[in-house]
Amino acid sequence: MSERKSGILLHISSLPSEYGVGDLGPEAYRFVDVLHQSKQHYWQILPVNPTDEASGHSPYSSLSAFAGSTLFISPQLLVDDGILRQEDITVTQPFSAGIVEYEKVAAYKKEILTRAYDHFISDASVRRANRKAFRDFASANAFWLDDYALFITIKEYSHGKPWTDWPEALRDRDRTALRDFASVHQDKIDRVKFCQYVFYSQWTRLKKYCEQRDVRLFGDIAIYMNLDSADVWQHPKNYKLDAQCRPKVVAGVPPDYFSKTGQRWGNPTYDWAVLEANGFSWWVDRIRFNFTLFDVVRIDHFRGLVQCWEIPAEEETAVNGEWADVPTDDFFKALQDRFPGPLAIIAEDLGYITDDVRAAMRRLGFPGMKILLFAFNGDLITHPYLPHNFIERCVVYTGTHDNNTVRGWFKSEASEQEVRNVEEYIGRPVSDETIHWDLVEMAFTSNAELAIIPLQDILGLGGEGRMNTPSTTGGANWRWRFSKDLLTDALIQKLSDLTVRTGRH
Repeated sequence: MSERKSGILLHISSLPSEYGVGDLGPEAYRFVDVLHQSKQHYWQILPVNPTDEASGHSPYSSLSAFAGSTLFISPQLLVDDGILRQEDITVTQPFSAGIVEYEKVAAYKKEILTRAYDHFISDASVRRANRKAFRDFASANAFWLDDYALFITIKEYSHGKPWTDWPEALRDRDRTALRDFASVHQDKIDRVKFCQYVFYSQWTRLKKYCEQRDVRLFGDIAIYMNLDSADVWQHPKNYKLDAQCRPKVVAGVPPDYFSKTGQRWGNPTYDWAVLEANGFSWWVDRIRFNFTLFDVVRIDHFRGLVQCWEIPAEEETAVNGEWADVPTDDFFKALQDRFPGPLAIIAEDLGYITDDVRAAMRRLGFPGMKILLFAFNGDLITHPYLPHNFIERCVVYTGTHDNNTVRGWFKSEASEQEVRNVEEYIGRPVSDETIHWDLVEMAFTSNAELAIIPLQDILGLGGEGRMNTPSTTGGANWRWRFSKDLLTDALIQKLSDLTVRTGRH
């Protein structure tokens, strides 16, 4: 964040792939080449942790803060690495090219990963080529991997039940019960570990390629964990749970202009007194781990690390919650002591932000976010998201994964006043054919240190390219994928020219 640069926001799932979902294989490398050719220096990615059908495969709702999504494992790289043969990854029923069909993809990936593990066990040459690397990975990551693999195996054995409904001895982590279970199911536990080894082997290679092409990976951390996650099961005392391991209070945000009842997310909140007493060890491990994966990390809902809105678990809405303090300075001092030098953290500071949150960001030196789609719903003098009001240390976006695309917003959501404000601010008429590029240029010409543009706005897509609609489940959420023929040489050159012209190269 010390240089004037730019980049593109695109989740792994949205990459082209003949295997139903974007992955860490050839198309990821081609996208890095596109970033390099267009002189972009950042690739922002949503959380890469495992997702499930129950949460609509939202990347912000995961079973683990550390594990990687096996859906992103590249079948082609398994072949290239000699773990599988080309015929092993044949797709018998073609996948949709434009959306992710999660259930179908999950079944396919489970089948080929089962085949890959069987080859790893039975084929001496495959085992010999991977044995040491697998052993080293399992040892280095034992602090989360052992419990995650056990968690997934027990969950499968329990037919998907949440850990709070497991037999009491397994729920409460009785050592004898866990040891006995593991001895019976060791093969399945090792399968889970093997899949994580494959994911992180492929990730590490992609990251090295990004470094070679002068592209920095920009990651994202969901602030809260699901109750039904390996982390809460492994460290229940870190959360405000009752004797039956049910949340006493849950996270959310209070009522505001957008919602009279606020938002009740349902995640258990942290017991910060317990976290502080153990030196914030889980968070330290989490931040350290993420900085091995990414060059820069965004913390989603950063205000929850200053004050969090706690709602009694029995409440159906967020109305009757209250603010709970967080030991912000002590927490980040613990991180700073462990990671010398500036922390490469971006604070997601959208929504209801109070002065104490702004003050904490200034003290810590964390840049916040500016969203151009939000900039035209007020006056054109004081609105904080208008470029002439930016401070340099910020990240400007046209929109995020939670917004419509620029063209989709302009055509179906922008009020007449917002359209007039855009035209007055730019100084000329705009149309739905050009509005996306008008805002891309506005972001690039601003004095924000970093400009990040969702790929959909580079491509000029309408509402069909929207990634997520907050407070809704199912439907098209998290399913969008792009077609590689949309990234033409002319468009790459146009983006490159703009990047050079605005001094972001």
